[in-house]
Amino acid sequence: MGKPTVHDIAKTAGVSLATVDRVLNARPGVRQKTIDRVNEAIDSLGYIRDLSAANLARQRVYRFAFVLPEGPDQFVETLRASLQEAAANGQSDRLGIKQYRIPPRDPHAIVGVLQRIGNSHYEGVAIMAPETPEVRDAILRLKEQGIAVVALVSDLPTSGRDWFVGTNNIAAGRTAGQLMGQFQKDPNGKILVVSSSMLARDAIERRLGFDKVIAERFPDLNVLPSLEGHGDTERIARIIKRAFELNPDISGVYSIGSGNKSLLEAIEPFRIANSPIIIGHELTPTMRKALIQDNIDAVITQNVGHLARSAIRVLKAKCDNAKLLESQERIRIEIVLRENL
Repeated sequence: MGKPTVHDIAKTAGVSLATVDRVLNARPGVRQKTIDRVNEAIDSLGYIRDLSAANLARQRVYRFAFVLPEGPDQFVETLRASLQEAAANGQSDRLGIKQYRIPPRDPHAIVGVLQRIGNSHYEGVAIMAPETPEVRDAILRLKEQGIAVVALVSDLPTSGRDWFVGTNNIAAGRTAGQLMGQFQKDPNGKILVVSSSMLARDAIERRLGFDKVIAERFPDLNVLPSLEGHGDTERIARIIKRAFELNPDISGVYSIGSGNKSLLEAIEPFRIANSPIIIGHELTPTMRKALIQDNIDAVITQNVGHLARSAIRVLKAKCDNAKLLESQERIRIEIVLRENL
């Protein structure tokens, strides 16, 4: 017997071809008992749908919106470039991607962008934004419109999003804590923690994981309260200077976010005097240079190309009502040292 077809499914389930088509494409108007009967026929026949052929026959184009923070963040710019590359390589898959920039600390502006996307006939949205009530509700409205939503880099679990594409940020924070403790020369030193903003869930989760490992395995270290730079170079310089003046025995600095250029510049005068262990996230050009010059000790990173490709695959699967290969979409935590660049 050859490959099973939609005709075989219709005959086995005792339904019309139109009903099989509605079930395969997750369209409304079919009773649940009929859907179950069609799915049972699909399973019993071992039917595997050729989605690429089906989409080509329908001249379908996937229209996805990627919503990313604006500003001079090297990590985000690298992600933007990876998305452009993935979109260019995905033309044969009939893929259309548009990127939107949002001010990360203005939830009302973010909501405005999401509302425009909801009115623009997109099938899927990937978003990297802080988890605020306003953003959560805007995503819920997108879901009510039948738009697939993926949280990117920083999770939005209360929003009803379909999937999270990114590393396990609690595990990433635990990794940073383990490295910080192992690298310490002073077992009783103080650890300075710096973030762009503690409103983002990735920052919250990384800090949580970091604190847990320090408390469990290096209890004599004193982790100071988080300082927030808000992407302001002058503010970062000011709070770093003040922190080292108040705590001259700082022996480690943990940078939770990815905007590290201003932070490293602010730390430089104190790095020479104090020689603190410095650990950060994301292998941006600035962090790579800092590793080469021995100005930072370790970088915890994720493959940005994998992030972009995974987000696209997940959105396509959600639009097609297809199963995900979860192991393929798991973003690994990578540790980069000067020695393994």
